[in-house]
Amino acid sequence: MKYGKIEDISIYSESLGEEMQLLIHLPDNYSPLFKYEVLIASDGKDYFQYGRIGRVVDQLMEEEEIENIIVVGVPYKSVPERRRMYHPDGDRSEAYIRFLAHELVPYLDKEYPTNQIGTSRGLIGDSLAATTSLRAALKYPNIFGKVILHSPYVDDLVLKEVEEAKDLSSISIYHIIGEEETEVKTTVDGIQDFLTPNRLLKDLLEKKGIPYFYEEFKGNHTWKHWQPDVPRAIKKVYGYSIN
Repeated sequence: MKYGKIEDISIYSESLGEEMQLLIHLPDNYSPLFKYEVLIASDGKDYFQYGRIGRVVDQLMEEEEIENIIVVGVPYKSVPERRRMYHPDGDRSEAYIRFLAHELVPYLDKEYPTNQIGTSRGLIGDSLAATTSLRAALKYPNIFGKVILHSPYVDDLVLKEVEEAKDLSSISIYHIIGEEETEVKTTVDGIQDFLTPNRLLKDLLEKKGIPYFYEEFKGNHTWKHWQPDVPRAIKKVYGYSIN
């Protein structure tokens, strides 16, 4: 199998007031003559290391199962910073979402041959990174049209934002959660039940009438279960149909 390459670069974010590292996976067939879909991964380093997302995309593209994709990983600098940027209550969460929509996307559209339409841009994340991915798509549905959620953290604020979202017709969502995610150890908030609020999120999203895939897997809140799911998630969202 032919492998793409990963560019490790950084851009300055006005919203966050700091340099942001980017891991950009360009497929083996990369050429300025082609147009590419984009998938942005919060918890970016984890998706490359544990999720093996670059290798997954290379294989699916080689097998002509999916469109041409550029994967952009946005790593977090530390666990405390991750919470500040990804948690709904984080003091930098709104700034991070602005960075994704108003700084990262224009940068990618300028530097790479992207399709430059919302339906060709996706967000992927696990746990809190899934939460911020969903919230970014809710706030900017015309910029981000695809969302992949691996066991998102869901609280009352997230549920309220979903309920109040006016027009999500341009978004498709892929959402999985583990049956054993009833006692998840978190760094600040202690033991949390992820499963019950994810089921509430499912009910709200189904009422929106959007392309939506939901499944509960046998397992807990770890990469042991998310990693094997990455190929299916990418294929469903970037293949021909989410259903």
